[in-house]
Amino acid sequence: MFGSDENQLLPEDYDLTDMQATGELIAVTLSGPDTYYEYRGQGFGLQFAMCEAFATSIGARLRMEMASDTAALFRQLLNGEADMIALELNDTALLRYAANGAQLLSSRWVVRSNAEELAQAVNNWWKPDMRKKYAEAESTRSFTRRRVQRHAQPSMLSRSKGTISRYDDLFMRHAQAIGWDWRLLAAQCYQESAFDPQASSWAGAQGLMQLMPSTAERMGFNRADLNDPSTNIEAAVRYLSQLSNTFSDIPNSQERLFFILAAYNGGAGHVRDAMALAKHDGHQPTRWANVEPYVLLLSEPQTYRQPVVRFGYLRGQETVDYVRQIRRRWAAYRGVASPHSSGRQAPSQRKHPSRVRPRTDFTNEP
Repeated sequence: MFGSDENQLLPEDYDLTDMQATGELIAVTLSGPDTYYEYRGQGFGLQFAMCEAFATSIGARLRMEMASDTAALFRQLLNGEADMIALELNDTALLRYAANGAQLLSSRWVVRSNAEELAQAVNNWWKPDMRKKYAEAESTRSFTRRRVQRHAQPSMLSRSKGTISRYDDLFMRHAQAIGWDWRLLAAQCYQESAFDPQASSWAGAQGLMQLMPSTAERMGFNRADLNDPSTNIEAAVRYLSQLSNTFSDIPNSQERLFFILAAYNGGAGHVRDAMALAKHDGHQPTRWANVEPYVLLLSEPQTYRQPVVRFGYLRGQETVDYVRQIRRRWAAYRGVASPHSSGRQAPSQRKHPSRVRPRTDFTNEP
């Protein structure tokens, strides 16, 4: 739902009837937790929720765009790049940026002065208690989205037997396709679903690797097969491969892993924003240690509204924790030897384990 570079200016008399004919309402707002942001392809935010409900009421789908500031909001509206400003504004903003070219609605949204049909439709749809109702619903939705319905399995079935999960053979088989340590794939899977192939999220993510059906279909898989463990892992690996190509400009393969994991959780666009911020401040943007702090900062308005940021607000702490926890679990799993390994002893099998220095480099090597 992010903006497209292919937007075309709309005719001056473009109004509700035209939007219904095309089946699309284009709204623009500022990025933020209470306005609009995306997470795994799903829109969140109060202004997004209300605007989506209005779009549905007129028989159109919503395309939500983002602007960098209030001036840009009005510029996009008056240039015909958007149909509506979905942000609670006041007469002062209207006078400052639009003069007589726009009108303020009862919802405090703004449309062009000549979009009379659209203005009337919004005013007829809007009720005084709507903001409170949608704010409460969005608060519940935002909290619920962090939860996955799953029946958690042990994080490791048997260290003594070298068994992490029932799906180890699948991890070993599919990890080869992208050159990953199978134990890293297992660590990510546990973070996603706790090894429950029937796990599901409120948003529709399914299976062991919590893939969105739309993502699976883009990877060439049928959404009906996502609860099959092998299919789910294979589809996730194909998506991880795509993300690896997305970050092919990161020369160090070890570093690239952390960017891929972050993008799997928070979206490649947000990770690229954090890289751009790091580069802007003079840091090497291909080292995760340099980029991680900026992922965290993408939850702060003074950061996610900077000009170099394209994809806006991100719950950065969630993405950073996701990467950290997978790295920790991977480090723990690295003591489990693959049945196909060279036969070297795992640390737990060596004599004098207390003298073994913990590994912290997180490479793909066993």
